[in-house]
Formats: sequence, structure tokens, C-alpha cells
Amino acid sequence: MAKNNNKNSRRSFIANVTKGIVGASLIPSIVSAKGSREHSEELIRSRQNFSPNDLIQVALIGSGGMGVADATTNRTVPGTKLVAVCDLYDGRLAEAKKRWGNDIFTTKDYREILSRKDIDAVIIATPDFWHKDISVAAMNGGKHVYCEKPMVHDISEAPAVINAQNKNKVVFQVGSQGMSSLGNEKAKELLKQGAIGVLNYAEAFYARMSPEGAWQYPIPDDASPVTVDWDRYLAITTKRPFDPLRFFRWRNYRDYGTGVSGDLFVHVFSSLHFITNSLGPNKIMATGGLRYWKDGREVPDIMLGTFDYPDTKAHPPFNLSLRVNFVDGTGGTNYLRMVGSEGSMTVEWDKVTLYRNRNIEDATDPLLKTKNNTAEGKEYVYERKKMVPPDTMIYTAEEGYKGAHFDHHYNWINAIRTNGKIMEDALFGYRAAAPALLCNESYFDNKIIQWDPENLKVIPRK
Repeated sequence: MAKNNNKNSRRSFIANVTKGIVGASLIPSIVSAKGSREHSEELIRSRQNFSPNDLIQVALIGSGGMGVADATTNRTVPGTKLVAVCDLYDGRLAEAKKRWGNDIFTTKDYREILSRKDIDAVIIATPDFWHKDISVAAMNGGKHVYCEKPMVHDISEAPAVINAQNKNKVVFQVGSQGMSSLGNEKAKELLKQGAIGVLNYAEAFYARMSPEGAWQYPIPDDASPVTVDWDRYLAITTKRPFDPLRFFRWRNYRDYGTGVSGDLFVHVFSSLHFITNSLGPNKIMATGGLRYWKDGREVPDIMLGTFDYPDTKAHPPFNLSLRVNFVDGTGGTNYLRMVGSEGSMTVEWDKVTLYRNRNIEDATDPLLKTKNNTAEGKEYVYERKKMVPPDTMIYTAEEGYKGAHFDHHYNWINAIRTNGKIMEDALFGYRAAAPALLCNESYFDNKIIQWDPENLKVIPRK
């Protein structure tokens, strides 16, 4: 059993609540429409007085939807400037100049970006199968890297990325932006304080119904071998005749993407591993199917994953259940819920909702224990009512919070300037990517996978 599995409990957490020392600032309680007591606490990130030492010039490699979002967010970090954009489609390069100015350098060859001495850092937002090659080349060229998740297309590629980071001493950040959220930080704090008792289970769910949510991205009218550098796109994978679906809807195909697990499960692994200090699961199982989006895609639109996490010094053994449904008629919803022996909490990027089980009694807890002692033979018992903490505590981000996406880019840029701590380096990114990628192996090969999260290797079946 982990040394700290039972170190913190309801008793210690409630004692801290009673003393008013849990969290940074406590504001008056509010009452919900149903009358249940809720306690709300603002999540306030420590304020930093920041003065940029110099301008950090950034280039974007891959100007699709996520690339544009990354570059747009990065430009709001003080002391950064977007100076170059690389993409294989003419329309995106033209749009980059329209969006960010005619002085933006554009190219279809990422090597031109890496050869420029005036570029300090690059954002890599290409399809997954290009992540490793460009990341390694960029770091070998002395560039700092922000690489979209998953860090690699296949687990065999991860050591090269880790080695390049270690060798070149550059700042490498994997783009699971929720990692840097206030919600994750508060959840980590609450778990350590024993707010839900001993963790035993976690679950997450992603629900989508819209065509774009299911990767049915629009195809430009002018898409052709003239406007798309198709040969360069396929330079490191199987050669095929030009197919706009495989370029603009690349997530649907195994040669280029990593399916719903690589797109979405990886976010959960990143956040969960941060909150629990976990190295990852040791048993991986996945099932699912293609139920609706029968558009030629090669990956399922519904996937269910189950994972065993072993007993470690950092956390007790627990189970994880993950679900993605691209055919969800209820609309879109996402959540991460962590369940313990004494309660649960739902974790969002700007909000944490803590639910405590008041049915659990602790004989040593002055706030929850019940006394039924008979006083010296008298027939009556007087039980004085107690002040009790709320059943539900809601922690919300301070007004004006810029969000997890900004925080993640700020962390990357600040680490470049100060040689400071990065939230999701290559090793952490590998530990998050591996179980997500192995979900695909489990699904397609119909097998259970044993994984060694400490030594980062698949354990062969006996």
C-alpha cells in the first residue's frame, strides 16, 4: 500500500475547512435552487510581476484549426511575436498573412523555418505523424518547441524526442493545454488534503454530435495537387494518389492520426497524471466501434477504455474508465470525475466541484460524529446540533481568468526566458501519450495490454 494512501482523510480536510485554511480565499456561501448548501472559493493564480527580458520570436508549423488557436493564444503572451508560418496548403498561407499581417514569412517547407536564426521557438500543430520528425529537427536546430498532443504517432518514436530535449537543453512543451489549468491545480491540492478520502476510481467522458466535432472538417473548393504539397505531406508515410480527405480530415486515418484516444483520451491522462503524480496505468483495455460516421474513416467513433493503475508511493491503486462518443444525441459534454472513499470531485479547467459523503461517520470527527449516550440512567438524551460544512463545495476561477490555453503557453514562454519548470516535458508527454496510443493497439488487435509505466515498455504476453 502506498505510504500516503490513508495519510489524509475527511477528518483532516474538514478540520482545515473549519479553521478556514483550505484554499487561498473563502467567499460567502451560496444556496442553490434546490436548497443544497454550496461553498464557492475563487481559484486565484499567484500574480507575477512580469517584465520581458527580450522578444521571443515564434513560428507556427501547421496552420490548421489547432495551429491557428495556438498561435493566436501565444501572441497574447507578453513579449512574443509570430514571425513565420508553414503549411502545405496555399489557402492557409494566404489566410495567415490576412490574419497576422503581410510581413509574416510563409513557406511550405518547415526546414526553412528551422534554418532561420531570428526564430527562437516553434509551435508544431501538424498531423500527428509529423510530430516526432519536426520536433527532433527543431530541437537539434536549437529551437524551443511547443508540440501539440499526442507527442508522437507511435510509442516507438518517443525516445528520440526525449533524447533530443535532453541533448539540446531546450524547452519542450506538449500541448495538452488543460495541464496548466487552475482546475487541475486545485484538484491536485484537494486530493492531497484528503478531500475525497482515498482515491479508488476516475472516469471521463467526451460527447460530440456535430460533423466538425466528429472530424468532418470542410474541404476547400480549390483543394488539388496544385494548391496542396501532397508529395511533401506523404514524405514519411505510405504513398497514395492525391486525396483531399486524407489531408483535410487526416484524423480519420491511421497513417496520419491517432483516433479518438490520441485526440481526446490523452488530455485525461495528462491531467490525471498531474493531479495524482502518477506514472501511468499498468493494464490497458479498449473496445468500441464505428457506429455512425461511415464516411471511409479507419478509426472508431465510439471508444471505451478501461485502465488499472498500480499501487505506488504516489497514489493507491485505482481504476480509470474513459469514453468517447461521436454519435451522442444529447449534445456535447466533457468531464473528469475522481471518486474516493469519502467523496468525489468533478474537475474542469476553470472549476472544481467537490461532493462529500455525509453518511460516512468518523468517531473522531467532532463535526460528523453522533452521540447517543445515556446520561447517568436518565431517560432522555440531549444531542446538541453541530455546525457542519457544506455537502458541496464549488471552486471557481477568479473573474478575468484567461484560461488554461493561455496558462500553458505562458508556462512555455516563461520557462524559455527563465529556464524555469515546464508543465509537460517530453517524458511527461510520453507517459500521457503511451496509454492513449496503446488503446488503439488494444482495440484493433482485440487484446489486453500490460504496460510498465515506470520503465516505459510493453510487457510481453506469456
